[in-house]
Amino acid sequence: MPRKKKASKRQAAEALEDVHGVDSPAPKRSRLDAGPDVNGVSAFLSHAKLDNAPPDHDEVEDEDDGFEDEPSKAPIRQSAPTEGYDDLYLDTIDRNVLDFDFEKLCSISLSNINVYACLVCGKYFQGRGPKSHAYFHSLEIGHHVFINMETQKVYVLPEGYEVKSKSLDDIKYVSDPRYTKQEVMELDRKARVAWTIDGKEYTPGFVGMNNIKENDYLNVVVQALSHVTPLRNFFLLEDLSARIELVKRCGILFRKIWNPRAFKNHVSPHELLQEISLKSNKKFTLTTQSDPVDFLSWFLNNLHLGLGGSKTKPGSSIIQRIFQGKLKVESQAITAKADANDRLRFEEAAEVKANINRFLLLTLDLPPAPLFQDELERNIIPQVPLTTILSKYDGVKAQEHLAQRKRYRLMHPLPPYLMFHIKRFSTNKFVSERNPTIVTFDARVGLDVAPYVEPSPADHPPGDPIWYDLVANVTHEAVRAKEDVADSGEERKTWKVQLKDKGRDEWVVCQDLFVEQTQKELLYLGESYLQIWERRRDLKGKRKI
Repeated sequence: MPRKKKASKRQAAEALEDVHGVDSPAPKRSRLDAGPDVNGVSAFLSHAKLDNAPPDHDEVEDEDDGFEDEPSKAPIRQSAPTEGYDDLYLDTIDRNVLDFDFEKLCSISLSNINVYACLVCGKYFQGRGPKSHAYFHSLEIGHHVFINMETQKVYVLPEGYEVKSKSLDDIKYVSDPRYTKQEVMELDRKARVAWTIDGKEYTPGFVGMNNIKENDYLNVVVQALSHVTPLRNFFLLEDLSARIELVKRCGILFRKIWNPRAFKNHVSPHELLQEISLKSNKKFTLTTQSDPVDFLSWFLNNLHLGLGGSKTKPGSSIIQRIFQGKLKVESQAITAKADANDRLRFEEAAEVKANINRFLLLTLDLPPAPLFQDELERNIIPQVPLTTILSKYDGVKAQEHLAQRKRYRLMHPLPPYLMFHIKRFSTNKFVSERNPTIVTFDARVGLDVAPYVEPSPADHPPGDPIWYDLVANVTHEAVRAKEDVADSGEERKTWKVQLKDKGRDEWVVCQDLFVEQTQKELLYLGESYLQIWERRRDLKGKRKI
């Protein structure tokens, strides 16, 4: 911008005299040479400075004499940049401060309508018109480049013209990553390496997630679901602009987790958390830790409804097509009668009722933990194989619940993904208890669920195994503060998730912002709480139903 000349002291004094009606000792022509903007400067002069006004010299105009510049007119709105100035202000953009993970709200009005992000400081402002907050920000602070968070168009303010430079494509991609079908199909086939803007190496899909305060329960669930291949591919490729806000924000978070051109090696779930808190009536927030399984159930059901799913028709959304299975439940009523010696005994009713229920999540019960210490006075940490607690669904073992005895068995067709909830926490009238039993499994071999499925020759040949491979394992860890006594004080829960990197055939542990590699032989050492297993494909790449 050309520098505007400052009014000389004498010119300003003459203008002041004209305003107040004082006769000027200078000739009339010298007063006219002061220009049309002198009156605007005269208001800032004091009478003390007028008494000591220096003579009229040309060089005085260029000196920094402490007077304000002449008032500038409002910038002219342009539809295109001036010829030769296409890259004006682009050198002021600071990519290190850009973070598009937070909720798109104007920092002044807190409105989410027509929000622009300043590419110089990273703050959000509403609108770009002459009376908008972004317009005033450009004039007061001197930041001139803004991006519309919905249309991804970049504008220069206060001039108001759009910038179409290719050098801004990386910013647009970070703000709203988009993928081709070919790119998505190769995510699990190749080992991928990427670098942040400051040169740090990271793997797309295995990035840290910010724990704003107590939202680690959400982080592990989102990380686990983002590695369910068909669900991930759906959110990366599908146009979600017409869906509800919860679905759109979940989709953009999935796309940022797998972004190969990110500026940082972590993401923040703040935008999704705000919508979850609003939609759940503050049942799940970022300030209070919740149970991951409770959140997972709520989250999947609301995603199902947001994607057009029906409450009664099975398989009406991709959520149900991926996770929903059928369960056969046989129940018998238990009656109590007294015999001749007045002893209470139970008799089974002859009638057996069988129902078919649908599920998204299977609950596995742990055996009771030992109450006493061993002979060395050390706490015993019991272990139980996953196949043992999964025998609840073999259709043979019965469980008593209230006045009924029930048996459970899986039915064909099995879902592409099975989710297990290992029930560790129980609450009575006095205290909440945790079962520390370790569940052992071998992630290298997989899990054969054929013994727990109702035989159906039409769907699956009898005797053939049905293999599932572990995709994600959410573990619990109890942490005590240093000031707590060993036998007192409440334990603090922390959550981690173990994820399989299919491109490298390795396992990664994610705990908030920390991401590190681990060995597959040691996965079971944590207190598994939630597991996701994927149906193994045959040699032709198809899942056997």
